[in-house]
Amino acid sequence: MNETEKTRYSDEELQEFKELILKKLAKAQEDYELLRSNLDNSDGNDVADTSPTFKILEEGASTLGKEEAGRLAQRQLKFIQHLQNALVRIENKTYGICRVTGKLIPKERLRAVPHATLSIDAKMQ
Repeated sequence: MNETEKTRYSDEELQEFKELILKKLAKAQEDYELLRSNLDNSDGNDVADTSPTFKILEEGASTLGKEEAGRLAQRQLKFIQHLQNALVRIENKTYGICRVTGKLIPKERLRAVPHATLSIDAKMQ
């Protein structure tokens, strides 16, 4: 039976994807914690003993850095949620099925984007 005829991935295939997702999830959570700790500790560099002009420039750069780090942390959190949702689909045995076409998403796409819910065809529409 070829993949175009299959309606879902086998338990063995789902286990392979689960292991891949768990690795990506661990790394994503590690990255998120790093971003969060950078945000929480970003006030540690005090420039009180330098010139007032430099202090203003430094605070501006610090604020920009915090905003960027905040955006990155939000994106990372969203990625973590997508990976967690993919694990739920694995448990439900619905993982890898395109939510538009109902056909299997190719393994190559799932290996590259393990939280994908759309096939390339559906995404292009």
